[in-house]
Amino acid sequence: MRAPGRDRVIWLGMASESSVCASQLRRELGLRNRLHARGRLHVESYGNPPVIVYAPENGRHGNFFDAAYAAIAARPEWMRRFSKIHAQGRALPRPEAEPFRRWRELDSSMSSDALLMNVFCTPGVADSAAVRRMLGVEDGEQPAFGWKARVPLKSGRFDRTEVDMFWGGLLVEAKLTEGDFQTRAATVLEGYRDFDAVFERDLLPRVELRTVRRREAIEFPEEFTQEWEPTEGAGEASAAESEALAFRSAIVARAEEAAGSVAAYASYQLIRNVLAAYAEGCSFCVVHDARRPDLREAWFEVMTAVKSAELRVRLKVLTWQELAPLLPEALQEFLELKYGIVGPGRSALPVEGMGDIA
Repeated sequence: MRAPGRDRVIWLGMASESSVCASQLRRELGLRNRLHARGRLHVESYGNPPVIVYAPENGRHGNFFDAAYAAIAARPEWMRRFSKIHAQGRALPRPEAEPFRRWRELDSSMSSDALLMNVFCTPGVADSAAVRRMLGVEDGEQPAFGWKARVPLKSGRFDRTEVDMFWGGLLVEAKLTEGDFQTRAATVLEGYRDFDAVFERDLLPRVELRTVRRREAIEFPEEFTQEWEPTEGAGEASAAESEALAFRSAIVARAEEAAGSVAAYASYQLIRNVLAAYAEGCSFCVVHDARRPDLREAWFEVMTAVKSAELRVRLKVLTWQELAPLLPEALQEFLELKYGIVGPGRSALPVEGMGDIA
């Protein structure tokens, strides 16, 4: 049994580490892509730091290795991945060449799906015996992206959520700058048919989710309607500013305490994909960046909760850096310049501004 309140404390610590690792990697990728984007059709997001988003141009795409993009364009089942609209696309500047084109998820320089396709759509990679051995993939098959697994529910229905890649009996979850593996209410995960057959519940990472409901105007005390304005003076915050900030923080804290919460599990995507591997008789691999040790630790925590030793040996982890030396030389150069991904024991060439990254 876990001590009351312990789960929430653990989750907050994990979230903090993940946030730091993710923000540092996003900063580095932003600097690298600002250099890579020169001469390529792109825009920068309005955020700080900005994110580079590319647009297709004359049969090429700035977010993709040329050979990989040509291979994608030649296969309709791969090209369909470009139908996914960018979640924040409306907040991005419009592309100059096609002002009415909607931004896609694969246009973003931070997209893990784009990185996955850059690697595995490049001709020769999927046919490489060394790559197949590293991933334990059977011969004679090409990867499928956005594959819909059938994960049985207790209701008799199926969860058909997409898996990033299915290749020769292997399910793959690709990660790059994502903060974590998402969180879901316990009732959702415990609704999967095989949940208790696969996992020891008490060993899975537990969290609390705040419940949110729409409040009526009469429920808001006057203090919530007052905007804090900075007092006069430059440099460090004055005593008045500090007092105002503390007062505002206290308001937020009281609101959080008053909100309800529900039990939940962290690393939802991992748990669901392990259940998919169990149902389909497949292996499952998480591919992440070596600069994200937080994701690796989260995956290890889920793996330790798997009951079956036979299933655990089908669960794998791999970094892009471990895979890089097995790839074609030109693709390796692309990955180094655009993503800073190089083989173990090497350091990627720095770009201007990287010295400011903690």
